[in-house]
Amino acid sequence: MPAQEKDTKDSFFRYLTYSEEDEKWQLVCTDAGRNEIGPFTAYPPHKKGHPGPFKSVAEGRTLNEYQIIYITKGSGSFETEGTSHVVRAGAIMLLFPDVPHVYKPDYEVGWTEYWVGFRGPYADHLRREGFVSPDRPLYEVGLQNCLLASFNGIFELVREQEPLYQIRASSLVLTLLSDILARERKAVQYSHSEQLVQKAKFLMEENIYGEINLGGICETLGVSASHLNEVFKAYTAMTPYQYFISIKIHRAKELLERGDSAIKEVAFRLGFKDEYYFSRLFKSKTGVSPSRWTSAGG
Repeated sequence: MPAQEKDTKDSFFRYLTYSEEDEKWQLVCTDAGRNEIGPFTAYPPHKKGHPGPFKSVAEGRTLNEYQIIYITKGSGSFETEGTSHVVRAGAIMLLFPDVPHVYKPDYEVGWTEYWVGFRGPYADHLRREGFVSPDRPLYEVGLQNCLLASFNGIFELVREQEPLYQIRASSLVLTLLSDILARERKAVQYSHSEQLVQKAKFLMEENIYGEINLGGICETLGVSASHLNEVFKAYTAMTPYQYFISIKIHRAKELLERGDSAIKEVAFRLGFKDEYYFSRLFKSKTGVSPSRWTSAGG
């Protein structure tokens, strides 16, 4: 069981134990979480629940692990190795063992942060070989669904802690690192329309367990609903609403395949207030009912 854990509306975190068997994988996940820091809010939040080394994040600290921290909303500052960085939404901060650092959101703005901690010989190998380095601690990768999916996958694993969850979580850590490095090297310059669609997709993925709020998405992106619909359909052949439903159904498949949640629980978890509407929608999109999908194992 994890040494420390917490779930609230705006936060989730786990500090994890691991066995000698897990360590043979050469990489273990040590902690993972998400925090939504509102404007004019003290940072870090939930100080009471954090182990000692994590409390001084906004004042300066040194860790004995690596961390990947993804900022998906808001802005702030980050200082390490004597260099200061401005942090904006879409930035990745990469922290290293025994390297002092300090970071915090702008007090008037706040931010949303996702993080995962890890350690092990394989992480040290990547550092020695120059794949990652304290000299390159900040990556401007943008709002990427693949990164959010990896974080959410890790969160699901550490919540449930099923057999071999540590190995599966550490594999997702490597997926995160490879996606970050690949996007940095590729340095693709998206058109304005492509960026708009990608940001809209990200906002929907981030709110997959809630109801779609197209008005809020349009306000965040600074565009009209008609323009978003036009551009989104041109790039995806779907309206934003159709896309949102499609990713909900995809997530429902994953949850049902795991077999540890009833159909009603999956429906409510994904923001469907009516279990029967969910079942009809699921069947119309997949060709089978949720109960048949569960019994057939996908």
